[in-house]
Amino acid sequence: MKLRNFVVPAIIVFMVFILFPLPSAFAQAKVIELKFANYFPPPSAQSKACEEFNRELEKRTGGRIKISYFPGGSLLKAPAIAKGLETGIADIGFSHIEYTPGRFPATEVAELPLGYPTAWVANQIMNDFLLEFKFKEWDKFQILWMHGNGPSQFITKKPVSSLEDLKGLTIRAPGLMADVISSLGATPAPTPVMETYDAISKGVLDGAFTGGESVKNFRFGEVAKYVLDTWHVGPVYPFYVAMSKAKYNSLPPDIRSILDHLSGEYRERMALVWNAEDFAGQDFGKSVGVTYSDLSKEQFEKWQQAVQPVIEKYVKNMVSAGFTETEVRGWIQWLRDRTAFLTEKQKALRIKSATGPAALRP
Repeated sequence: MKLRNFVVPAIIVFMVFILFPLPSAFAQAKVIELKFANYFPPPSAQSKACEEFNRELEKRTGGRIKISYFPGGSLLKAPAIAKGLETGIADIGFSHIEYTPGRFPATEVAELPLGYPTAWVANQIMNDFLLEFKFKEWDKFQILWMHGNGPSQFITKKPVSSLEDLKGLTIRAPGLMADVISSLGATPAPTPVMETYDAISKGVLDGAFTGGESVKNFRFGEVAKYVLDTWHVGPVYPFYVAMSKAKYNSLPPDIRSILDHLSGEYRERMALVWNAEDFAGQDFGKSVGVTYSDLSKEQFEKWQQAVQPVIEKYVKNMVSAGFTETEVRGWIQWLRDRTAFLTEKQKALRIKSATGPAALRP
């Protein structure tokens, strides 16, 4: 009788567990699968850093996040990444704003030829700028972090040392960068970066106007043997790693918190990655016979004067779009002031760069 009194309740409890599963709080959490699209080549340090980010996010969420990574434009080409995030083709995307000219017009001010001296400064300033101004053009996106290449350099098939040398050359430069190329006397071409190597090798382009890391990452040093450092006016591309706002908001609050914290770490991580990659670009370039030179003081003053119309054109266009002139010029002054501050900070931190004034060089 006593045994029966024990067995019957035990059977009842067992049946309850079968018929009525444990509440979801105790059940195994559902795995959230995300797709990360990046157009940078898989071997590049930037691409590898994104792989590290993916693994770290998976680890910190205890496997509740699983990321499928698509580098080298294998899921989305660079111009399609912003739209791909909006439509759900990708959940996280790595690109820069000049692949969608006019999509982020206020942010384009950050790529005016204002003289960012190094990749480290450029990366810091892109994040600081968007955190400071929070433009509505990003309302559909959750920025994980902004970043930027080193100051754009002329990577060409023949030596360039003056404005006169640029006449008659066709140089790869998309978006607002094209205005800079035109102001300096060359002809711009909005060739996608993945097509630039072939275009240079076939003579369709005479070179590219972009960061020095591309000499290695996109192998430009194999087809263009001259690099002119023009950091005095060299604009940079505002890169982003972002999600659609809707996708970000759909994540559980604790996962969003983990993602936010990790993204903050990668703002700093990518600044060092881009800065180091300019050195790697130089090392690779020299190994394949690339000649490096700096803009002379006389020429740099001429170049600064030559690009001023680009800045004024931007101000005029933004005023026509409904912004006030005071507002737009305020952005520009903020960027200039922040550049000066960050340059001094880089000196204080003793972070060396492949570009910039002598105090920042090895």
